[in-house]
Amino acid sequence: MQWLGDGALVVPLDTTTAAHALALAVTERSWPGVEDVVVGERAMTLVADPVTCDVAALAEELARLPPAAPAAAGGGRRVEIPVAFDGPDLEDVAAIAGISPDAVADRLEDAVLTVSFLGFLPGFAYLTGLPGPLASVGRRPTPRTAVPAGSVALAGGFAGVYPQASPGGWHVVGRTGMALFDPDSPPFAALAVGDRVRLRAVGEPGSPALRPRRPLVSATASSLVVEDPGLLSLVEDRGRVGVAGLGVPRAGAADPFALRAANRLVGNADDAAGVEVTAAGPSLRFTGATHAAVVGEARVSLDGRPVPADAVLPVAAGQVLAIGRVVGAMRAYVAVCGGVDIPVVLGSRSSDVRTRLGAGALRTGDVLGTGPPVPPHGHLVRHGEGGARVLRVLPGPDGFGPGGLDRLCAGAWEVGSDSDRMGVRLRGADPLAPPASPGSRGVVTGAVQVPADGQPVVLSCDHGTVGGYPVIACVVTADLGVVGRCRPGDTVRFELVDLATARRARAAAERALERGTVGWYPVRSD
Repeated sequence: MQWLGDGALVVPLDTTTAAHALALAVTERSWPGVEDVVVGERAMTLVADPVTCDVAALAEELARLPPAAPAAAGGGRRVEIPVAFDGPDLEDVAAIAGISPDAVADRLEDAVLTVSFLGFLPGFAYLTGLPGPLASVGRRPTPRTAVPAGSVALAGGFAGVYPQASPGGWHVVGRTGMALFDPDSPPFAALAVGDRVRLRAVGEPGSPALRPRRPLVSATASSLVVEDPGLLSLVEDRGRVGVAGLGVPRAGAADPFALRAANRLVGNADDAAGVEVTAAGPSLRFTGATHAAVVGEARVSLDGRPVPADAVLPVAAGQVLAIGRVVGAMRAYVAVCGGVDIPVVLGSRSSDVRTRLGAGALRTGDVLGTGPPVPPHGHLVRHGEGGARVLRVLPGPDGFGPGGLDRLCAGAWEVGSDSDRMGVRLRGADPLAPPASPGSRGVVTGAVQVPADGQPVVLSCDHGTVGGYPVIACVVTADLGVVGRCRPGDTVRFELVDLATARRARAAAERALERGTVGWYPVRSD
């Protein structure tokens, strides 16, 4: 058993079948605090909330579980996927396999593939059964920042189809128009474990249909009207829990501590939805009197007059709250009394832009409902950051050889412009030397993956549920907000800590959040 940060455990197993059996055994026990169970290649990952449960005690319980009996083998369904074998990596795959591009297509069409597990993206199925030459194709040295939806790809002994556009490191050999995930129709994923899949060559398979983004229209008594959406404004809450086994990312706020602080200022529960502001914007017109708060280093105005951030703001009907440029960090958060009330998708109001789950980026004219009003608090006491962003990390599950962690922590890493809510991509003068891929397994926010180019990627809130790049370290949960604040050009440094320090850091972060909300509005208590 291996720790993955201070809130997750990875259990290596002999077979993927054993991983499914163990996942079922854990799920049946409904242990408090367990948020997700993810099956990967010969491994099961358990994700827990270190605030509401003792993860070390969970590890002991997990170790005491008797060997789980594998589920009875079923025949699965037979599924045919139409594919045009014209991908950009087809010739590279042919060269790696030592066969012609036409032979790659022929061998894929002849193979009977089996769904081993789901992960990475909603509905992404890891297909086993590749013929020998193609089973040796590894991942790309550097992941692409964008792989189109419907791409048929190979890596690490698996084939798969990208249900949504996404960054990815697999070799793309073709494309399909088949839809593989529908969040509105259970069982949501088109493929299930045990299904047998044939890839059928066609001339033109079409393109996967994109779910239309409907305008947001509120039916609540009070609402927020988006007059200017800003650069990228998203409705976010604590994210999706319990659906990672379908490949659905958690999403939620990139800086969860800032959203929780904003919610506490206006009297909301921690898991209420608010608006995540990226770099600049939005402008929101209120249709009813309420209280709002903006948490973050942002320039804020109400009807054109400057107002403070980190404080409760009384807002009258018709007034416009505008968030200007966010300084000193990438994001800020807007909370309103009662929380933002928009439709729930798979248990959350959060938006995951990459997978197109949730409302997506706000647009001019959107109307966001709000919940019943609640008594607001006073103001927020906070301490700003200066200099480099320091991320405390625990050792990862993969061996990087002598000095690997030392090199990670000794270096100064610059945040790349291609960073997003999926991952903070870092660049340094002394790239790391990663080991071979450990296989595709469940990963968590804060995992520091190292692809073949040696430049680390810190997974953020929209990361795929399963990843195959080696993990050298994992950011402690107390510092996940720091990951969300990273901007292109920022300098990041890593600090290696032990598990006891990580637990103390999380406890200190919770105390700071508890003590940071001072007094009851309108009385200030300094």
